[in-house]
Amino acid sequence: MADTSESGGGAKFTLRIWRADAKVPDSGGWEEFVVETYPGMVVLDALHDIQAKQDPSLAVRWNCKAGRCGSCSAEINGKPKLLCMTRMTRFDPREPIVVTPMKTWPLVKDLVTDVSHNYRVAKKIPPFKPRPRDADGTWRMQQEDIDRIQEFRKCIECFLCQDVCHVLRDHHETDGFAGPRFMIQLATLDMHPLDTVDRRAMIKETFGIGYCNITRCCTEVCPEQIVITDNGIIPLKERVADALYDPIRWLARKLFPPKEKKQLPVLQPEPVFAKVHLAPTPAAARAAPMTKEAAEAEE
Repeated sequence: MADTSESGGGAKFTLRIWRADAKVPDSGGWEEFVVETYPGMVVLDALHDIQAKQDPSLAVRWNCKAGRCGSCSAEINGKPKLLCMTRMTRFDPREPIVVTPMKTWPLVKDLVTDVSHNYRVAKKIPPFKPRPRDADGTWRMQQEDIDRIQEFRKCIECFLCQDVCHVLRDHHETDGFAGPRFMIQLATLDMHPLDTVDRRAMIKETFGIGYCNITRCCTEVCPEQIVITDNGIIPLKERVADALYDPIRWLARKLFPPKEKKQLPVLQPEPVFAKVHLAPTPAAARAAPMTKEAAEAEE
């Protein structure tokens, strides 16, 4: 348990961290570290303190340390969060802070996961292609059209929404569902008043928008407070349904084919990736602390 006495100006917290290496068969176990806090300390600072003073082999991905790059995504007490934006003062020093890698993605080492699948999905999305400029050489848009998609552009690609999405996390439908991050990217393009590419068939067939059942868990974990479900995915579902299932619109398209949007072929999904070395749940971590004998056996 953590030592709650004041020492050196701060309380002492215990971090229980899942340690494993994908290159080492059957590796994986809990290790506990005690760190002394200081004002403004975040969980990422505590991990850096462990690297500097206790175990330099601890692996954690980070970059800006300011909540802008999205690199330091992990799970703290079972909830997907940015390590650099989670202050130590949010926790009770009498309870251990359980830090694990993102569950949805294959483990590389310790708190580092392989999120390359997301970049492969991003490559499938056709880029923005604007219509020709107006006669005076400019583009004109309504302010409400700009405001509608401005929120989506705040995404830092931390992939916390991807991690918490149960379609990817629990059902492993990575070959059929792109995930909430890319639903937002597709909504940004589809709702753009200047874009000329019709991606709606792809949104249904390739990116699997039908898998989303509106649990709003992605919205809850977004560090940029993007209302992913209500402002992005639900309107996108309505656009797809209007285009593919509305009989009146279907008849109108047959009689008067649209000229603004270009149809795209449906891409074939990639095979689902393998999952390795997943950490136990935080509840299990608290219920089963490591003994000295177990630690020696793992070594």
